[in-house]
Amino acid sequence: MLCAVANGGPEEIDAAARAATDAFAGWRETTGTERKRLLHRVADLIEAHGEEIALLETFDTGQPIRFMSKAAARAAENFRFFADRAESASDGLSLPAAGHLNYTQRQPIGPVGIITPWNTPFMLSTWKMAPALAAGCTVVHKPAEWSPITAMRLAELVHEAGVPPGVVNVVNGIGETAGRALTEHPDVKAIGFVGDTRTGRAIMRQGAETLKRVHFELGGKNPVVVFADADLDRALDATVFMIYSLNGERCTSGSRVLVERSIYDDFVGRLAERVKRIRLGNPFDPATELGPLIHPLHLEKVLGYVTAGRQEGATLIAGGRCPEDAGGSCPENAGAGNYFEATLFGDADRSMCIAREEVFGPFLTAIPFDSEEEALEVANDVDYGLAAYLWTRDVTRAHAFARRLEAGMVWVNSENVRHLPTPFGGMKSSGIGRDGGDYSFDFYMETKNVDIALEHHPVPKLGKG
Repeated sequence: MLCAVANGGPEEIDAAARAATDAFAGWRETTGTERKRLLHRVADLIEAHGEEIALLETFDTGQPIRFMSKAAARAAENFRFFADRAESASDGLSLPAAGHLNYTQRQPIGPVGIITPWNTPFMLSTWKMAPALAAGCTVVHKPAEWSPITAMRLAELVHEAGVPPGVVNVVNGIGETAGRALTEHPDVKAIGFVGDTRTGRAIMRQGAETLKRVHFELGGKNPVVVFADADLDRALDATVFMIYSLNGERCTSGSRVLVERSIYDDFVGRLAERVKRIRLGNPFDPATELGPLIHPLHLEKVLGYVTAGRQEGATLIAGGRCPEDAGGSCPENAGAGNYFEATLFGDADRSMCIAREEVFGPFLTAIPFDSEEEALEVANDVDYGLAAYLWTRDVTRAHAFARRLEAGMVWVNSENVRHLPTPFGGMKSSGIGRDGGDYSFDFYMETKNVDIALEHHPVPKLGKG
């Protein structure tokens, strides 16, 4: 056991929601300039405690320290980005018409619920919390039960920065109890959720009675499409990074690689060599590239896909085991750790579950294709549509193919490089809504139109005979 955490339930959620409601009027009226100052102060404290946050994140999740060392920097960047927009968050448009002036303004929606996942919990908590606070909303945060530690540390830093009591509230608890109480609470006006698609559907049902506004970033089965004319060295580097970094527990991971048949054997052969050399071990060792998975139940799920891939006829090229020499174990001996080798299946087709379902681990499926049209069909033939990666030197193909991909985000000749003003979100079963820049304010704020008559225009008269 790592630590003991209070198991909050409906009573604790109700207390947090009432605190957020009581604090909302004051925070809403706090000037954008003051909110900007406070959020920059939060960012300062995050940076000052960067090493501590990285250690806690690794301790909490098993993510390698080499990646978590950047967690604080990214989290601070999130707070600074939205802090700088706090002063303009309520800005609208001037929409003049004949004899009238219309103008819009944005107002915070009210207390909001944030439910965050366990894969990179600190960064994702700031990704949701920072725009909500910049908009003038108060927050009730329910972190994932498998990774509660850094969410509590974030709340402490927010309070240390001088954000008033009640503006940010954290309740740890199980999704079926604390999470459900949050999504059903009448004082909570919106739910921002990052997690799996099944839970997203449940949240939508639970929030229907109170007409909750929802923003969902859900699952993904993201394709990496590699054409023969691509820079294959760079495509290889990006493919490996986007599935095996962060233990493969990343919503935007490139979990299936579609390779043009003329280069398939060579590319997958080189890929296998790299996968077999990925260093699995102690996540606190800076040389470690792959740490233990988050939980024995998750390890069991990932192992189930190894069995499924073999039964469906795909070729296990690398990994697929819990290696004893890495200090790991299988579920029946889970006390030794949840280590799982970087895994690669080849010769798959689109009908296999390993090519269609989200594994959420260091697990890559390779699929050959013969034509551009086939590649597009395979890429789109899943329930998800979060991200996609395309590798080609053909500029016309890049634009045309990206336009037809059913994904909310497409990177061409690049791994996932985030630019904070751009929209982040998915299509189909991968989510509803967009984060990033003003797209976040569209969720956390209501847009009001005000019409001012500029002259005595004719008003229709009824009842005068």
